[in-house]
Amino acid sequence: MTGESFRFIHASDFHLERPLGDLDEVPQHLREAMAGAAWKAAATVFETAVLENVDFVLLSGDLFHPITAGPRGMAMLVEQFEQLHQQNIQVFWTTGQVDDLAKLGDGLALPPNVTVFPRDRSEQAYVRRAGDTIAVVVGRSNDGRSGLHVPSFRHDPVEEFTIALGYGTSDATALAEGRFDYWALGGEHQRRTLDGAAGVGASYCGSPQGRSLSETGAHGFHLVDIHADGSSRVHFIESDSFRYVNVELGGADLGTASDLRSLLSQRIARLQHEHGDRHLLVGWEIHLGADSPMGAGDPTELLSWLRREFGHGSPAAWSVKLDVIAPPQFPQSWLEEDTILGDFLRAAGTHRKTGGRDLQLASLTEEHPGLAPAMEAALVEADPASRAATLDHATLLGVELLRGGKPRLAMVGDGKEYR
Repeated sequence: MTGESFRFIHASDFHLERPLGDLDEVPQHLREAMAGAAWKAAATVFETAVLENVDFVLLSGDLFHPITAGPRGMAMLVEQFEQLHQQNIQVFWTTGQVDDLAKLGDGLALPPNVTVFPRDRSEQAYVRRAGDTIAVVVGRSNDGRSGLHVPSFRHDPVEEFTIALGYGTSDATALAEGRFDYWALGGEHQRRTLDGAAGVGASYCGSPQGRSLSETGAHGFHLVDIHADGSSRVHFIESDSFRYVNVELGGADLGTASDLRSLLSQRIARLQHEHGDRHLLVGWEIHLGADSPMGAGDPTELLSWLRREFGHGSPAAWSVKLDVIAPPQFPQSWLEEDTILGDFLRAAGTHRKTGGRDLQLASLTEEHPGLAPAMEAALVEADPASRAATLDHATLLGVELLRGGKPRLAMVGDGKEYR
């Protein structure tokens, strides 16, 4: 394939209606930035289109929910489309499961540079420069199904570069049957490339802004260069101002650190160096070994310390959760002790084999008459996963108490202990 060189942006899954998640509280000093993170990331897509002088923009679904995003979401998109229209930049949009424009009725007036593909069939659109066609875009909006219906993306054989613009899950084998030069896909929030699915490439560009600990790492969109000789290059442009990160610390980490707080401080410094000037939202998992040289102490207090120490910087590293995971088994010598610790571990081991199903927690709620009904129900009717996790936490706390008295958090640099 040879022809003219051109460039385009592929973006998807703005979800302007959806706030950042996995937050048990929204820190006051980050509230405004968090509220505008998704909008800022979406605006970066359009700003980059103008700055990079692209020929067109591909949008592959789930930009905003017409109802929950409200008039502000609609107005934001129309304003951005108008600015691209002034620069003679075409926009091609396949809607997803969220941005069903039929819910707006006649309430969305789009400028003439925007093409929205129908839901019941694929259509073929042309990108022209100085009267010549430089690319063909074949698109179909989502019709409600979760999977992408590749056979419906039909196109007439042409010499120009052909792009399929769609929404939904698929795989490389199915996409290859479409015989396109490029697949621009939406519906997945994490960036993913499908090798062998098209002549130049096939990708889910992901959401411009991650929203949970299941959407970790860099988020952004694609800037694609197609050269006259048929070669290409896909650039990933980062646009997230908040980045979710999961950190697991295990026995090897704990064995090389002088104390837990020092280890956490070092890891945050490394994360900030790796991720630049954006805010971090960190989820911690600390996996203790049976012979770990340090205890974790109270996870709630440790999480509060992390937030005080590192959550107010610029940029901030806000810890959204901290889980301390008990070792899979404790030393056999502890279980064989004729002590309260031995009795406790043997009882815990028995309950662990059943996932805590035989534990009756209702009687414990009677000791706290002021307990909220929702909390009481959560204790009595806990799901299996929560029950097992609570048992592990209780076992770990009991071991720390019975082996060393009152749980202590790790020592800080000034030698003081926090109880």
